[in-house]
Amino acid sequence: MPNSKRLALVTGAAGGIGAAVARSLCERGWRVVGLDRVAASLEHPAFVLETVDLAAATDVAAAAARWRDADALVHAAGTLTVGALGALDHAAGEQMWRVHVQSVMLLADALVPAMAVRGFGRVVLLGSRVAQGMPGRSQYAACKAALVALARSWAAEVVERGVTVNVVSPAATRTAMLTDRGRAAAAPRVPPIGRYIEPAEVAAVVAFLLSDEAAVITGQELTICGGASLPR
Repeated sequence: MPNSKRLALVTGAAGGIGAAVARSLCERGWRVVGLDRVAASLEHPAFVLETVDLAAATDVAAAAARWRDADALVHAAGTLTVGALGALDHAAGEQMWRVHVQSVMLLADALVPAMAVRGFGRVVLLGSRVAQGMPGRSQYAACKAALVALARSWAAEVVERGVTVNVVSPAATRTAMLTDRGRAAAAPRVPPIGRYIEPAEVAAVVAFLLSDEAAVITGQELTICGGASLPR
């Protein structure tokens, strides 16, 4: 179990995978600060939610300055709008980029160098299997693919300084995003295991990557797909 003084910053902590990660870390002895624009359902003495609009660079930069002593960063916030070529929603695409990519660049730029100085740090970005490309989801896929590139680049910069950076990419997970009106034209696919992945299952993998035991894993994308990536 990690030192109880370790602090994790979790974006998107109000619901879905982010909330599951926050709960899992609190139960493992971490202190957790959640960043989200809506209220969180999680109540735990080790958890505090800070209201932040992750699409607003000034909000994110201010939060990063307040929590510069964080030992871990988990970026689970996300939004999804689908659309085919010829009907792309460019405003929604820009919003997705700000939430998925711009926000974590601002956070990592402030937090990771400080982790490296202290000789310990963990960063986990929540990706998606869609990053490999999928019809009707090009804008979302581009955002998630960018996270993989960022993670591998950052990992290489701090690999010798006790900081790891990884991506966890789940297939369809049982969160509110499954029924989001923004994806009405592209229904989620149930993985071959016959059910959706549970947020707690993703959170368990994230918690391991933040642990001391995962110190040798960095620059990797771990896929949690329920068999969806297997040849069939």
